[in-house]
Amino acid sequence: MRLKRPFLKLPIRFDAEAIAAEVRALPPSAWTPHPTGFVGNEAVRLVTPIGEDSDAIDGPMGPTTHLQHCDYVRQIMAEIGGVWGRSRFMGLAAGSEVPPHIDIHYYWRTHWRIHIPVITNPGVEFTCGDETVHMKAGECWVFDSFLKHDVQNRGDAQRIHLVLDTVGGGPFADLLEAAASGPQTERFLRPGERSGDGLVFERLNSPKVMSPWEMRCHLAFTREQAGSDPRTIRILDRVEKFIDAWAAVWARFGSDDAGRGEYERVLEQARRDILALGISELEMPNEVPLPRMLDQLIFVMALAEPGGRVAKAEAELGSRSGRRNPLRHRTALWTWALASSFQDRHIRSNACSRHRRTHTERASIVRSSWSARRARARHCFTKRWSRHLACIRSATKAIV
Repeated sequence: MRLKRPFLKLPIRFDAEAIAAEVRALPPSAWTPHPTGFVGNEAVRLVTPIGEDSDAIDGPMGPTTHLQHCDYVRQIMAEIGGVWGRSRFMGLAAGSEVPPHIDIHYYWRTHWRIHIPVITNPGVEFTCGDETVHMKAGECWVFDSFLKHDVQNRGDAQRIHLVLDTVGGGPFADLLEAAASGPQTERFLRPGERSGDGLVFERLNSPKVMSPWEMRCHLAFTREQAGSDPRTIRILDRVEKFIDAWAAVWARFGSDDAGRGEYERVLEQARRDILALGISELEMPNEVPLPRMLDQLIFVMALAEPGGRVAKAEAELGSRSGRRNPLRHRTALWTWALASSFQDRHIRSNACSRHRRTHTERASIVRSSWSARRARARHCFTKRWSRHLACIRSATKAIV
């Protein structure tokens, strides 16, 4: 989520010792390695799809057994009052880091990530853009994930944060507004002061078929960030034409499976045209490759996998509400789908292998030239996009 400045400290504070006691009461088996494979990074899953043991972000969310054993954490979530997506305790070992990166994908387009330090030390520093802060235990922070950010633990003990993801809602909006207006008196939530019952979790966070209105919202956001390169503007104009064509198909089918073949043909043609315009050579002002930006905000999320978790959630909600097509009644649906992006499978695979190496080798790689990384990503993107087009063409022929 974008902010007007790198960090916002919300005017609310929590009892870090009480949270730490709940962390210590969890079994060692509750901790799992970070899905990227970053050395020294681990987590306890608190909110996941239907409360299962998973790092996925799409699908109906629910509390895990670990969250059910953390009374004060539930009270904190109830006090902040958001609609909750994936949430975790996140640990960072002494001498470890979260390497510099930018969150450019569908999930982070409209999700806030709240950080509440539980166990920390003066050697832990969080850098976002050109600002570095030390978050003290019990404080509550949000940050601009569209800026390059990283976390360093130069101390001699593990750092643990309570990390909560939300699209907003409830008192959270008031906390953001108060934080943006300047220094405020902090409210302190004591353990047991309120109930932790009645938490609200996401049910729809990913489209079965993305609506043209949502696509236009993402395109407008991309234009705002894209700069003035005429080549980029030409490509974004072509994306706008793609959305117009998508809207025509939407008017006929909505999210009905009968329209899948038409949607795939429109998507294939747009990818082919954009590739011909030289998109693989372009990047955003913040050094994120333009194809990655468009892929993760629009193209990858345009159609959900048939029979997947998203489609099942849509069918279940539709049957409960009595509506055949609930997607027509909403225009902003959010989730994370990097694992299904052919470009990010390459990036994530390389990240996992990089961070299995020694700490010295890993640090060297993380600090390597960004231009070299971009060159490798462009090469992989062009090669894999061509394969992706071939797959879509094959699928379209089968449908026809």
